[in-house]
Amino acid sequence: MSRFTDEYKIKYEGCLKRVQKPARYIGNEFGSVHKKWSDDMLTFAFCFPDVYEVGMSHLGMKILYHMLNEREDTVCERVFAPWDDMEQEMRKEGIPMLSMESYVPVKNFDFIGFTLQYEMSYSNIVNMLDLAGVPLRTAERTAGDPFVCCGGPCAYHAEPLSDLVDFFILGEGEEVNSEIMDVYKEWKNSGSTDRDDFLMSIIPLGGVYVPKFYDVEYNDDNTISRFEPNREGVPKQVRKRIILNMDNTYVPKKLIVPFMETVHDRIMLELFRGCIRGCRFCQAGYIYRPVRERSVDKLVETAGECIKNTGYEEMSMSSLSTSDYTDLDELTNKLLDITVDKRINLSLPSLRVDNFSMELMEKVQKVKKSGLTFAPEAGTQRLRDVINKNVLESDLIRTSNIAFRGGYNRIKLYFMLGLPTETYEDVLGIAELGKKVIDEGFFSIPVEERKGRSVSVTISTSFFVPKPFTPFQWEPQNKISEMEEKAKYLKEHIGSKKIVYNWHNSDISLLEAVFAKGDRRLGEVLITAQKLGCKFDGWSDFFDFDKWMEAFKINGIDPEFYALRRIGYDEILPWDYADIGVPKSFLIKEHKRAYEEKTTPTCREKCSGCGAASFGGGVCFE
Repeated sequence: MSRFTDEYKIKYEGCLKRVQKPARYIGNEFGSVHKKWSDDMLTFAFCFPDVYEVGMSHLGMKILYHMLNEREDTVCERVFAPWDDMEQEMRKEGIPMLSMESYVPVKNFDFIGFTLQYEMSYSNIVNMLDLAGVPLRTAERTAGDPFVCCGGPCAYHAEPLSDLVDFFILGEGEEVNSEIMDVYKEWKNSGSTDRDDFLMSIIPLGGVYVPKFYDVEYNDDNTISRFEPNREGVPKQVRKRIILNMDNTYVPKKLIVPFMETVHDRIMLELFRGCIRGCRFCQAGYIYRPVRERSVDKLVETAGECIKNTGYEEMSMSSLSTSDYTDLDELTNKLLDITVDKRINLSLPSLRVDNFSMELMEKVQKVKKSGLTFAPEAGTQRLRDVINKNVLESDLIRTSNIAFRGGYNRIKLYFMLGLPTETYEDVLGIAELGKKVIDEGFFSIPVEERKGRSVSVTISTSFFVPKPFTPFQWEPQNKISEMEEKAKYLKEHIGSKKIVYNWHNSDISLLEAVFAKGDRRLGEVLITAQKLGCKFDGWSDFFDFDKWMEAFKINGIDPEFYALRRIGYDEILPWDYADIGVPKSFLIKEHKRAYEEKTTPTCREKCSGCGAASFGGGVCFE
């Protein structure tokens, strides 16, 4: 059967008449790429394991989709997880997972590539492979099956998916993805059908982890006793791929403009990668090191092209900490020169409370007043020092004063519950901080303007999830009962009607910790959970904790072993195969510093003396 068949197209289009949001599946958006297929083309199905509105908001997908399609020998098409109504229609009609651009069955592509942004999307990966008719386990795939690969932040530790995925790409994908396509083309033209032969041929590219080339053994207490390569030429550790000059990276200037509203309907300008801060809970702050900025000229050029090619009415600056961009004043001035007249709103997310200014606030209000969100993370200075969040209460109060005097009526504040060393005094500190911000809002408004004007604060809390490659990777998570008790305690002590309190689901947080720190024995749990109906676990509409507990029980796995146990420094970790450029010895040192009686915040400055600027992201390794 030709892989270019139209046999499913009529049935698929019939399904669209019976689902809630057909625009999720119709394709043909402005800016989408449609190529003529031929048997000698390389084909890549770029899969986002969530619904269309989420996937189309992801910058990484936009980059790799357009980059691969600029190759004359390659077709890259998009695939998103169908919502439940569409999946039911597809299964009833016998329609497999299809690509969006050409309605080609996903199983007929050379590669099926998933981006791993969040552990709670893993069940969707299993479900999408099942719907595609692709054998779930790598050991079951033969010469005619596609290679399943994954990239993204969770690929640095994806052992729970190791039985389902042929290879993982660690680090930045702009260069290595194209290199893999070149190697595949040679392998394909050679006439070889040995899958291991191809997998071995991409190992020398660097940044490629092939789970089947590593053997894992366990102690009686379920910790890892041995994790070693099982063949010649396979490195013990896989060093991430990184691009040092950001001006040389691929930037798409013709973006897809969806027919429907997505999570982020806007142009996204990636200012830099990495972070100069050293928050001990933040995985992104470690795995994306070092800090590398794009030049102002490159960003302004990209912005102009994207405006011309999309018609979007908002532009957002993307980074881990926007206000840390070196030339932010110059950049914002130049961007305003090309956005204000066109009534394009300039949005600056990820602002820090310790370098927010009236001048900056006035700039972001030139066209439209967006919301202001800040993340103090902890309610007391003691705990902020423990997590190395280098902001003071006075910073937040000063910033609140600027915002309220500048005309803002509402501020959102994000915190975490369950951080290491947290006490109920720290939890109470969140409520007290919210009240101080409210008071600041009231007294910062001139007396003559107070009548008819009200200020409010939204406090949102998530629960701490210990993540690999952070100083807190050895920490246990709070039990569900502890999480819920702390959230209840905080709610009871807020007291003010001007403060709205939202909190994250504690059950989901436990599961996130399990898959964030788990090993390859969890693969069968994922397969079992999918059979039980688990999918879209990041959505409250679908998350079913009882089904997950049943899946763990069926496979004889105790989830608390992964989430609630303190890990010893001497243990072999399931993610030790990945070299992110930050030594484990440094993470241990930072973990110990968190428990010092008087913590010393890590250096904020980017420097070159200790080598931090070249691979440390501004945080010293000494």
